[in-house]
Amino acid sequence: MSPQSPQLIGESPAWLSALEHASRVAPLDRPLLVIGERGTGKELIGERLHFLSRRWDGPFVKVNCAALSEELLDSELFGHERGAFTGATERRAGRFELADGGTLFLDEIATASQRVQEKLLRVIEYGEYQRLGGEKVLSTDVRVVAATNVDLPAAVEAGKFRADLLDRLAFDVITLPPLRVRAGDASLLADFFARRMAVEMGQDFPGFAPSAIAAIETHDWPGNVRELRNFAQRLAHRAMVEAPDEPVRFDPRALDPFASPWRPGAPQAETRAPAAQTVSSSSVPVPSLVPVDFEGQVATYEMQLIDAALAANQGHQGRSAETLGLSYHQFRGLLKKHGYGKGAGKPEADERPLHTSLPIPSM
Repeated sequence: MSPQSPQLIGESPAWLSALEHASRVAPLDRPLLVIGERGTGKELIGERLHFLSRRWDGPFVKVNCAALSEELLDSELFGHERGAFTGATERRAGRFELADGGTLFLDEIATASQRVQEKLLRVIEYGEYQRLGGEKVLSTDVRVVAATNVDLPAAVEAGKFRADLLDRLAFDVITLPPLRVRAGDASLLADFFARRMAVEMGQDFPGFAPSAIAAIETHDWPGNVRELRNFAQRLAHRAMVEAPDEPVRFDPRALDPFASPWRPGAPQAETRAPAAQTVSSSSVPVPSLVPVDFEGQVATYEMQLIDAALAANQGHQGRSAETLGLSYHQFRGLLKKHGYGKGAGKPEADERPLHTSLPIPSM
């Protein structure tokens, strides 16, 4: 099978701009930096840079600099000779040797030691290096793409990163937007990940309910796409086990798999059954005094109530209206307001609401 460019999902202007930037610089045979928060897709962009370059048919080799000690990282990158250190019983080729003719992706480059940074500078500048414990100078033809979630200019100022290495790496810098500013992309990604989970389960994915889509779009996702993937697949799995034919509704439990009253260190749960709850001013969470999208919050909550009523009444709109204390015409007005299609709980694809950068309200 011939190598293929990775699948990168998103339609927001911020994401498309980052992809266009990567496509523009990919053919240039120069070192590059990819900057972004954890989970924003730095490795995928590294792959894109490789497959859109003239080196596309060469090796794409990855190293996580944060996962190795200084000595092991040195050996991993440049290889070692027999007897170079305890346990080195034979010569071993390094990643620069393995990546010859291709691309070497150095993740978490900011964690590399000063000694390793110095050796990286030389191999990037001159294409020459020595194995750990060796004297022979070796040459390699490798394009380096480095990634980090650290402010490297600030690290240089603090004396934690070499200024000359930063100058060499930063021919161009691709900065990836966090998911919270990629309006509309969270729901696209969640649908993609949930459908992959459905395939693993051997089921058809019924789609997300409108309230779930709105909740996904309004969450901040501090872990970005990686966190969203885990949430979407966890939520889809639970929902399709419990109600395989119903649209997947938002469940706050899927955000935190550790959430439990019996979690070690958590306050002890009540031993008696809780009394029936009624909605009152004391049970409504008071938001912190920061700017919020009031209409977006209200719309999300309304859709959660609509989805819950439809699910409880098997999609019967008249009974759902009664459950919510509304007239039939009021309920129909809400369905139209929030873009629900003819099928109960199933909005038209082009009418799904998109909201940005607000916390998910609890039910």
